Amino acid sequence: MVKGINGYAHLVARLILGVIFVMHGWQKVFDVGVEQVARDFDAAGVPWPDLVGQYSAWVELIGGVAVAIGLALPVACVLLIVDLGIEIYFIRFDAGFWDYAGGYEFQLALIAALAAVCFAQAGTLAVDHFVYSKIKS
Repeated sequence: MVKGINGYAHLVARLILGVIFVMHGWQKVFDVGVEQVARDFDAAGVPWPDLVGQYSAWVELIGGVAVAIGLALPVACVLLIVDLGIEIYFIRFDAGFWDYAGGYEFQLALIAALAAVCFAQAGTLAVDHFVYSKIKS
């Protein structure tokens, strides 16, 4: 294996995941609006829809940035996985597995990707690496 390629692969995966979450968060905050997200959650039977709507929108936006730059990866990923778990349980589960039918296939793939990227070593191309290396020295 080419020495150092893991850091670049990790960076590419983080950037792709980060962009996905930033785009979804951006849509909820700036395009659709958090109030509409809360109404949609209320219609789906999600408890505390205002709180969950705010949580979902901001965690996706800020957490996506954190994942992309490699900042506080375990924390960002746990918050995003909780967000996806809420979506699966309250919105997608009854539709079944397949994404084309409104199911949770895509959300499971995102959870797997988050777990693989965020609970591995951050790599040298992550903010966490720079922060922790400064703390150690």
